[in-house]
Amino acid sequence: MTQHFLIKQPITTSKPQISNWQNELQNAICDIHQLCQLLDIETPTNYQPNFPLKVPLAFVQKMQKGNPNDPLLLQVLPSIQETLPTIGYTNDPLHEHSHNPIKGLLHKYQSRVLITLTGVCAINCRYCFRQHFDYGANLPTNTEIGEIYQYIQYDNKIKEVIFSGGDPLNLSNRRLKIWFEMLSKLPQIQTIRLHTRLPVVLASRIDDELLDLFKSYQKNIVIVLHINHPQEIDKNLKKQCQLLKDAGVTLLNQSVLLKNINDDVQTLIQLSYDLFNNGIIPYYLHILDKVNGAAHFDIPIKKAINIYWELLENLSGYLVPKLVQELPDKPYKTPINIYQFL
Repeated sequence: MTQHFLIKQPITTSKPQISNWQNELQNAICDIHQLCQLLDIETPTNYQPNFPLKVPLAFVQKMQKGNPNDPLLLQVLPSIQETLPTIGYTNDPLHEHSHNPIKGLLHKYQSRVLITLTGVCAINCRYCFRQHFDYGANLPTNTEIGEIYQYIQYDNKIKEVIFSGGDPLNLSNRRLKIWFEMLSKLPQIQTIRLHTRLPVVLASRIDDELLDLFKSYQKNIVIVLHINHPQEIDKNLKKQCQLLKDAGVTLLNQSVLLKNINDDVQTLIQLSYDLFNNGIIPYYLHILDKVNGAAHFDIPIKKAINIYWELLENLSGYLVPKLVQELPDKPYKTPINIYQFL
């Protein structure tokens, strides 16, 4: 018997209470001069990017004062290099628009679909492959949420739903609960996966209400964190990762190889050890997606492969993430041929 899922909006006469993490997000730093003042560094050449600066204070506090080349700072600080046109770089490097059967839903991989729950992130990473994405045209309304439900319901090959965005943990716990309850009604769905940077940049997001939601869900929950450098792993993140694991969440990590940030062997070795010691499995090491504005982060493929060989030499197999690239119109992550330069 066909089930239809309708979104019921609760009737309320008062505004939802703002939580501590939401307050911290509202107070994120969006001014370049203010950020540089906090870090005791000179403000770079005046440049007003189309993709604005946004970084929570909690993430700034992980940066090194007085160091304009801090690896966390370089991930968020706008640069005039973003304006330089580069051959081969586009606004939609993964051709996501061609895998968008319903507003808010991407279906590129056979066994899983991706839902863009929000267009908002807690932090604007300068290398983001969706920095030009038209979220306004892709955020599902209540009507489209019902259509997404039916789309998944009628395709038994779909076993996993990926929450993305933006950052799905930018949604309130109340709104996340609606999605979890909807998907719990679909027997073929075995796993919900969330791709998020929020616990890394704002550990307070992992609150008791969210943990209770995860504990109550009867199927697999996987959180893929986006951590690029060991400096991002502090005591607050370590504590929250333990709480997530206690709630039954599987923790994975994917990193992007970024020039002058983590493109050296020792940094990546330390990252793998620190991840595993905190219950996070190194999952993917991504080659940069060729999105306009991010070319200055790219490294030659030969260098990436040389780094990878050294990781294989220095780490146990379970500590070595897969070296992959996302290519447009491919129904899978593409493993990098590490033998091509031998």
